[in-house]
Amino acid sequence: MVNTLGQAQSESAQLEQLGYDVLFTNESKHDPFLLSALAAERTSRVEIMTYIAVAFGRTPLLAAHSAHDLNLLSKGRFTLGLGSQIKPHIERRFSMPWSHPAPRMKEFIQALHAIWDCWYEGKRLNFEGRFYQHTLMTPMFTPVEKQYGRPRVALGAVGPQMTRVAAEVADGLLCHSFTTPRYLREVTLPMVNEVLLAKGRTRADFRVVGQPFVAVGETDEALAAAVAGARQTVAFYASTPAYKGVLDLHGLGDIQPEMLRLSKLGRWQEMGSVISDEVLNTFFVVGNAATCARELLARYTGVFDAIGGYAGSDPGHPSMPAPVLLEIRKLQAGG
Repeated sequence: MVNTLGQAQSESAQLEQLGYDVLFTNESKHDPFLLSALAAERTSRVEIMTYIAVAFGRTPLLAAHSAHDLNLLSKGRFTLGLGSQIKPHIERRFSMPWSHPAPRMKEFIQALHAIWDCWYEGKRLNFEGRFYQHTLMTPMFTPVEKQYGRPRVALGAVGPQMTRVAAEVADGLLCHSFTTPRYLREVTLPMVNEVLLAKGRTRADFRVVGQPFVAVGETDEALAAAVAGARQTVAFYASTPAYKGVLDLHGLGDIQPEMLRLSKLGRWQEMGSVISDEVLNTFFVVGNAATCARELLARYTGVFDAIGGYAGSDPGHPSMPAPVLLEIRKLQAGG
């Protein structure tokens, strides 16, 4: 994960050389498209993906232009990863309208493709939906560089409605880190496969991408610090009602109201201390690099088509530590 301008400028090429297949950027403290442009300029092989850009903080046309330009800059290596965010952030941080997130997201992606149909295939732009209308496109505003085609689109989803939208209209699903292999196998993937089948698509047409939580340390001291951060991370996400379904599947739903209560009181440190080892290990892979690599492969082989990692000691800066990646490569090569 490339999270800062400095990382994008100084680390992108190094990450590519280490063997990463995809570099993720996200919309937290910086513009994900600017981060993606800096990474694209400094690399030649890796895929560049926003994981995620907030769809409802912009219009389909703005997203279409940004994704087109990044796909051109990267010579076809860009994937537009979108997410909805939640109502308070859309209305109070972005000052944009919020309503019916799953139907709105479906229409957002359909509008993207209508715009790209106009640009890449010469079709008349005439998209009139419930939430978005795009009916004007003149040659003055139509990109002329079309050699890399339209970008791929992936969608971040947690609940069943948004997961279905991803399988209906996107090229991939970006799984939230606050999930588990059991939830993915028992809930998410069956739903994805059902929708793909109904739409006449195959699993080969669709990617499932994930960033499992990882707490890694090569010394007892480093691992203890990572685990402390991991407990805070689990507590933070467990306080969010939207993620209660994952907790319920594991019989852990009772902790959600208490985490929510403590979060409203601002008692963040206390929240982390309440998270038991059972809960921690349900959501996190914990150990040194070799242990984490083995556990990631054991948990997620056959689930994810591409995998990153979310370092729990700092929720704002997720990354797959290079030692873990190298250990995964070694195991995959039979080492």
